[in-house]
Amino acid sequence: MLSRRRLLLTAGLAVACPAVLRAEPLKMRLAHSLPTTHPVHPAMQHFADLARERSQGELDIALFADGQLGQEVDLLSQVQAGKLDFLKVSASVLERFHPAYKVLNLPFTFRDRAHWLKVTSNEVGNDILASTTSAGLTGLTFYDAGARSFYGRKPIFHPDDLKGMKIRIQPSETMVKLMQLFGAEGIELSWSNVYVALKSGLVDGAENSVAALIVGKHAEVATHYSFDEHTMIPDVLLVGAGRLNSMTPKQREIIREAAALSYHHMNELWTAFEAQTRLQVEAMGVTFVKPDKAPFIAKAAPLADIYAGEEASRTLLRRIAQA
Repeated sequence: MLSRRRLLLTAGLAVACPAVLRAEPLKMRLAHSLPTTHPVHPAMQHFADLARERSQGELDIALFADGQLGQEVDLLSQVQAGKLDFLKVSASVLERFHPAYKVLNLPFTFRDRAHWLKVTSNEVGNDILASTTSAGLTGLTFYDAGARSFYGRKPIFHPDDLKGMKIRIQPSETMVKLMQLFGAEGIELSWSNVYVALKSGLVDGAENSVAALIVGKHAEVATHYSFDEHTMIPDVLLVGAGRLNSMTPKQREIIREAAALSYHHMNELWTAFEAQTRLQVEAMGVTFVKPDKAPFIAKAAPLADIYAGEEASRTLLRRIAQA
């Protein structure tokens, strides 16, 4: 009888031990400033789900949308300080951390979306993502944010139409200089303040993808959208370099694989979302304008020449052009 009890006890411990010895989940947070209706949110949820599944629950990433934890500039500081683990941020904001991102922010860097997809999924894109690691920010993947164009209460057919206008831009030295070349004044405002600025007349217009007219409700205060498509600035999924280094090699591999798969998922989501958005914007009464891009390209050319004078930027521009 005693022997049988020992066998049962031993069997019970064999079953219980794996559960007892299993490590507690590594709970992390991912924040961004866009609403959950924007396709970038389900793309990042896909990333979090994959990380949890492939790590068998070890990597637990919770998402915080709508600027719950702050706007992009503040979120970057939180990640650098180790108070936040992941965030989604526009590449335009990252140029202050490494000049490689200035190249992505330059007007007409990409010929079309096919070119954009090629660059953001090859070695050039990977090198750019890794460029901010020394600043405590490691890029994991890019997310499509569409082509950025001008919109406001009047049509923009030619860069001269922008003269004297106040245009909302993201925090970016490159965009400030571009507005100056177009004769406009760039007004740096966080995303959450753009609707009120357009409605109150604090700014005369803005520049963003057509999706902004729905996501930010800007179609309620703008009447014209002009497809000059001056930039195709991606969003970037970042992780704190310290957080990434604290993981095991296997966990880091899972995080990178999940991010790469979420990139492809986002591309599918964005294609469908942008097509639907254009229909919605037209139904709301916004007039689409398709100007000749040549004058915009000519006006913006000196900006590319400035950065082409820097050897690193010149090399990167050449690699992008050859992709």
